[in-house]
Amino acid sequence: MHPYEDPRCPYCQEFETTGGGPHRRQAMLGGRARAGCALAFFLGGRGGGDGWKKAVNALRAALEEGGFVEYHEVLYANQPEESVDGCAGTYLRQLAGTVKGLRSPSFDAAVTSVKYRAFVTASRKACERAGGPRILTAPVHPPW
Repeated sequence: MHPYEDPRCPYCQEFETTGGGPHRRQAMLGGRARAGCALAFFLGGRGGGDGWKKAVNALRAALEEGGFVEYHEVLYANQPEESVDGCAGTYLRQLAGTVKGLRSPSFDAAVTSVKYRAFVTASRKACERAGGPRILTAPVHPPW
């Protein structure tokens, strides 16, 4: 499984928290499935801001620190309202503090400096090249 997801998208949040996300996680932990994800932004003018970039960067930092799965869950469980660009570095670091062992000087520095900026750009481009969601400008449910 290789879903396309936006850490600020309410449809992605629904999938990750109450839809198939929990089942996918259990299948992965049980060795019955492998999954990856393409992180991108497709809310268009509905979401605004650059919080998605900061959230994707923080997820990449969490991967480096060995806490991606847990941090991914925390981000979706605490997603700001769609109309609010609420993924500031302070908020992302605060959420990391709820994941055992994630909050560290290296994680904080990566979030503050947007260390994985190139990864964020590459992830979005890869998503688009693969035929994943383009930026949506109308309030419609994503096509997947």
